[in-house]
Amino acid sequence: MERVEPAAGARLERGVGGGRRGVALAGKALAGCRRWDELEFGRLRRSGGDEVKGDSPSGAASLRLFDLALALLLLGVLAPWWLARALLGLVQTGRPVERRRLLGRDRRPFERLAFSGTVAGRGGAVLLNILRGDMAFAGPRPLTLEEAAAVPVEAEGRFAVRPGLFSPYRLQRLTGIAHDPESELDRAFAERASLRGSLGLIARSLLALLLGGGDRPTPPSLDFFGVPIVNTTMDEALAWIAARAAPPLTGATDPWQEPRNGSLLAFVNPDCLNIAYRNERYRAVLQSAARVLPDGIGLKIGCRILGVGLAANVNGTDLFPRLCERAARDGLSLFLLGARPGVADQVAANMRQRYPTLVVAGVQHGYFDSSEQDAVIGRINDSRARILLVAFGVPRQELWLAEHHQRLRPPVRMGVGGLFDFYSGRIPRAPLWLREIGLEWVWRLAQEPGRMWRRYLLGNPLFLYRVWRQARREAKR
Repeated sequence: MERVEPAAGARLERGVGGGRRGVALAGKALAGCRRWDELEFGRLRRSGGDEVKGDSPSGAASLRLFDLALALLLLGVLAPWWLARALLGLVQTGRPVERRRLLGRDRRPFERLAFSGTVAGRGGAVLLNILRGDMAFAGPRPLTLEEAAAVPVEAEGRFAVRPGLFSPYRLQRLTGIAHDPESELDRAFAERASLRGSLGLIARSLLALLLGGGDRPTPPSLDFFGVPIVNTTMDEALAWIAARAAPPLTGATDPWQEPRNGSLLAFVNPDCLNIAYRNERYRAVLQSAARVLPDGIGLKIGCRILGVGLAANVNGTDLFPRLCERAARDGLSLFLLGARPGVADQVAANMRQRYPTLVVAGVQHGYFDSSEQDAVIGRINDSRARILLVAFGVPRQELWLAEHHQRLRPPVRMGVGGLFDFYSGRIPRAPLWLREIGLEWVWRLAQEPGRMWRRYLLGNPLFLYRVWRQARREAKR
């Protein structure tokens, strides 16, 4: 009898620690002094229970000395260009610089400088702001008066440090993972302000820019190899799921008396799209799904090849804790199906601990055979769960959901791959600093080189080559 088994993470047993340690050691300089415990739920949480203090007076002095030294060095090196750019602005507009009133440290107003004119290099004038102490190289984004008025009280600590040219929120936007509020990221940075932290933020930001963080038109939908993908944000995706999962607004006392057609939601990364390229059945399921969401830095690079922008990296691993939070708030129950025996149970326990009002209506491991299939579907339907998460691996989970579409009753059904392994604590996720520069795949490769090398070292280049060919065909039309 055929057994339904999760494909993701099923063979991770030994030999993982050495690879992870190598990646961790290589990243110390980029990570700076960040001490965030996000492994368990993927959200910003302070390690331990103690209050996190800002930088000491000596640390603040070292930060200011660093900003002064680097600004003077850049001005010295770029002096000919800097003066020429100021002169060009004077010739074009009658004034060398333009001024914009913003709020800085302790909410003190200042005027941010930018070279006048339309020629590139307008931002070079900000070096004067850094020399004067209005700004730093790393820190929260400077805000307008209107933006500052909207900052929540709990995030007021963001004004304890100078605003920065490179901000934590901008860095996460570059790689499409800015799913948390900007004020939360700013507060976190200010509370841990240090020279090492600033150096890490600057280095990661420069690397993210180098890897391609420029602005491009962002269409509402994308197409890779005939698979339509919704180009959306994390917040919008969560709102869509919650709306589809909500009980119908009828007078029925039991919403299950009026069942609706279920909505299939899928996530795709380059490996999924490589499979869809050659697997017509899987591709057809994706084409008929209610929604397909983009997962991974590979799709961001693919969008660049196509000349468009990716709104956000709406991956299932980042979405899951936010979905649990939303489900707990809205009274939407979940059913977890897949992974090894005990894994889904541990995920349910972890998320209930995090969100006490969350209802996990049922769990079922993925190691069942065809003779047990009817009983499993019956358990899912009897649970009256509003959202079904299936972790069989790609493409099995989507094919299974499509095969049993008419029999399943949860309004929303999602294929989530190896997500349960992460949230059970069985497999640690890549640290934030690696995700911020789009290199989470390096962490996964280090964890499971025997299983992942084909996916990443062969599959990723193959995906980009296929996207390049698609772009050439579209350009000829």
